[in-house]
Amino acid sequence: MQLQPLSLVIGGAASGKSRWAEGLVSATGRPRHYIATATAGDAGMQAKITRHQQARGAGWATQESPLDLAGAIEHLPADAVGLVDCMTMWLTNHLLAGSDIDRATTDLLEAIGRCPAPLVLVTNEVGTGGIPENALARQFQALQGQLNQSVAAQAGLVVAVIAGLPMVLKGALPEGRT
Repeated sequence: MQLQPLSLVIGGAASGKSRWAEGLVSATGRPRHYIATATAGDAGMQAKITRHQQARGAGWATQESPLDLAGAIEHLPADAVGLVDCMTMWLTNHLLAGSDIDRATTDLLEAIGRCPAPLVLVTNEVGTGGIPENALARQFQALQGQLNQSVAAQAGLVVAVIAGLPMVLKGALPEGRT
């Protein structure tokens, strides 16, 4: 199965987007590279990471990249397919680290454009809720919305996943995928 050079899978928390994206990547038959952006800051997050690892199963090369996502993407082998899970955690990590978000985002978007392998990015939809009550949450929502829109503009395929079901927003699913 042939993928677009860039695909975006977007959905709410626990929507099934990661599992659906993993299936899309696995169906290519190419070597699979998982780029993880989450960090295990507490026992609950460690349990979630472990569940994701077990659900993926064997056969994935995994790289943890909580901040240097651009570097990880640029170094994907051309014969592989990359899955980034997820851009939301990457942005959160940068906000909490006090990073220059504009520079990090520009570097990421440029790296995506130079990526030698097909790439599937997973992200959370943050625009369907209300306006957050605190400044940091409002800043995060605005930045995540901008990042999602920028990536969607570059992507050949954009799929929203709700309750584990894909809804194509842009492009067409590869043959044999539902």
